[in-house]
Amino acid sequence: MAEWAWPANARLAWIEACLARGVSSFDHADIYGGYAVETLFGEALALKPGLRERMQIISKCGIRLVHPAWPATRSQHYDTSRAHIVRSVENSLRALRTDRLDLLLIHRPDALMDADEIAEAVAALKRAGKVLSFGVSNFTRDQFELLEAVTPLATNQIEWHPLHLAPLTDGTLDQAQRLKRRPTIWSPLAGGRLFTAADAQAQRVRQALAEAGEAHGASITTAAYAWLLRHPSRPIPIVGSRRLDALDEALAALSWRMEAETWWGIWQASTGHGVP
Repeated sequence: MAEWAWPANARLAWIEACLARGVSSFDHADIYGGYAVETLFGEALALKPGLRERMQIISKCGIRLVHPAWPATRSQHYDTSRAHIVRSVENSLRALRTDRLDLLLIHRPDALMDADEIAEAVAALKRAGKVLSFGVSNFTRDQFELLEAVTPLATNQIEWHPLHLAPLTDGTLDQAQRLKRRPTIWSPLAGGRLFTAADAQAQRVRQALAEAGEAHGASITTAAYAWLLRHPSRPIPIVGSRRLDALDEALAALSWRMEAETWWGIWQASTGHGVP
């Protein structure tokens, strides 16, 4: 929440600066900032509501925190019931000062999720024009296929970065490529661990990224994004920073098609061994 606890006109200026750079998708979740960030974004958007037509707003639901926003919740848990999904969307729309979400995601897999019930909730929200498209976040390949069987899914938002290679081998990215559903990537810089972690893996990866960036005249940050963007599933990384210079470093990766040998060098730095 501290990331957004600045004056509404400053939040608006940041939104406009993003749009000026061609960045038009804004990723939210109902729980971010203790159920507060959507309201802060909506306050800024209300200062210039015409900007809504130039952007895509994404939100996520399905996690229930122990919080005054949900006073009946006794312990943190997942909830993908129709009632909760619909109520969460209604809350997000009010907070964001908008009449629709361009994309709604289920935030986490729910062991008790009823795929048909979710599909019914999504269909009702689409009929009402409150949700335009639907997807998931952090779903396994099988979980994705379960829900995809009853309602179209636009994306799977997953964690992936050079310190976390599982999506390359667990079928997640293979599925995304096969279905042509571009994955969205959260924590593309490993929450900053690419730059700060002292373990051997992080040090090797940092060195490999630095060498790749230096050879290309780019920063380590840009190299990390270019490594992700090189994958044929055409991933869409989420830049989780309010700093515009961080956004510019990410955008610089769009003009860099990393050579396969360089890509594999970073992979080898992460695994600590060569390819089989």
